[in-house]
Amino acid sequence: MRVYLVNPSHVSFGTAVITPRWLYVLAGATPAKWGDPVVADETLTPFDPERVEAGDVVGIGIHTGNAARGYEVGRRVRERGAWIVYGGIHATLFPDEATREGRAHAVVKGDGDAAWAQVLDDCAAGSPSAVYEAGRVPGESFARARWDLLPRDQYLWASVQTVRGCPKHCSFCSVWRTDGQETRQPTVDAVMQEVVELRRRGFRFIALADDNFYPVSLGDLAAAARRSDPARLQALEAIRARRFELLERLATLPKDMIFFTQITMEAAEDPAFLDAMRKARIKGALVGVESVSEEGLKDVYKGFNLSGDALVERLQTFKKHGVYVLASFIFGLPSDRPETFEATSEMAERAGVTFAQFVTLTPFPGTVDFQRWERESPDAKREVDGVPASRYWLIPRSQRPDLNTAHPSMSTDEIRRRTQATWDRFYEMRRIWARGHMVTRWRERLAFVLISKLYRQMYANTGLTTDSGRTARSARMAWILGRLCRRLFLGAPMPDLQYESGR
Repeated sequence: MRVYLVNPSHVSFGTAVITPRWLYVLAGATPAKWGDPVVADETLTPFDPERVEAGDVVGIGIHTGNAARGYEVGRRVRERGAWIVYGGIHATLFPDEATREGRAHAVVKGDGDAAWAQVLDDCAAGSPSAVYEAGRVPGESFARARWDLLPRDQYLWASVQTVRGCPKHCSFCSVWRTDGQETRQPTVDAVMQEVVELRRRGFRFIALADDNFYPVSLGDLAAAARRSDPARLQALEAIRARRFELLERLATLPKDMIFFTQITMEAAEDPAFLDAMRKARIKGALVGVESVSEEGLKDVYKGFNLSGDALVERLQTFKKHGVYVLASFIFGLPSDRPETFEATSEMAERAGVTFAQFVTLTPFPGTVDFQRWERESPDAKREVDGVPASRYWLIPRSQRPDLNTAHPSMSTDEIRRRTQATWDRFYEMRRIWARGHMVTRWRERLAFVLISKLYRQMYANTGLTTDSGRTARSARMAWILGRLCRRLFLGAPMPDLQYESGR
């Protein structure tokens, strides 16, 4: 019995920015008796079903964006007599759909690394369960990734997870429902051992692929103290202490290593934490700004963010502490107006954010937005070739609407055009070059320009159009840029690098 792990994608770029961590975690959770699993990431190259034989097990991880492709792969492989197992956020939310559309023999809900060994044993015995309730793995029990299975030189960044779960409850996000609001952290030693292994293999740039790298804010501590809840305060302080311990350890690694993570705006209120991030060389962070207006923040239940001049100051605080921001904005909120697009672009430039992404409001399953849209909006009930819009991911890509939610004052086409124009403006060459002032060496400046262009090609041109020709051109350009970036981001392997546990 051969084990395959597939990360589906409609578009293959030949290269990728960040390793899809789940593939290598499940590979690590695969018992040795089944041999080394075959890892297939379709963002690099399409998966070939002809490789699969009867009795093999094919694990397919899906999120909403790649669910349709995942089902297509599953159907084709099942025809060859393999066992088909789905996991991931989307399968957790829609196990019946994975069985119906993807012809699953089994669906794993929750953290797959907890149930994977049992799934394989059951498939080998010819009696897998229809659904496995894996639940949430405690931080100390996270499976360690099998980075020895990585293909050479095809990813610019590696990925390590240092925390699962997010205490927030943003309306557009499903993480707090699927991964929980309680913080789960692996041991610092486990994280460091994995980071050191990756540097041995030549990775200088590592994404700390966390739901929220800053899970305890100063506001959380103050609130627990006001409630006279000593047990809760002690638990929060312990989480915060482990964060600082990790940052101190990261700071001891080779000086050529750079880290990137995802964090909430509240971290800007915590100079001690930002300084510790700087010392650990966490030089970039994705910050969910979402909207530049108070009304927009209310639309997404993100009242803890700021707007206007206060927002600019808050974002500049990150930069002053050496943490450069990838700001994420959402367009198409009910309160948005035509002037919102230009105001957002101007604010991003005034705040000095280093990267930005501009996404259109999409109701993702598992979120408050999706539940409200599916329940209340007539748009959710209209059909395309017999498929309700509330299951838009099942609609063929050539017929899928660019936006699923009607806007009170703008058309779908206007929102799409204005969003694309904002991408184009922010990633003009002269603006990219100006933002690269924080690096002085020519090699680093070139890397900054190339990664900026690569980011735009991979996430702007393919995310807002159903035109296959344009998507193909974007993929070809991303392939060229990715090859140019590799030499600039990867370092010489350091096979002798050691880590002293418990330092």
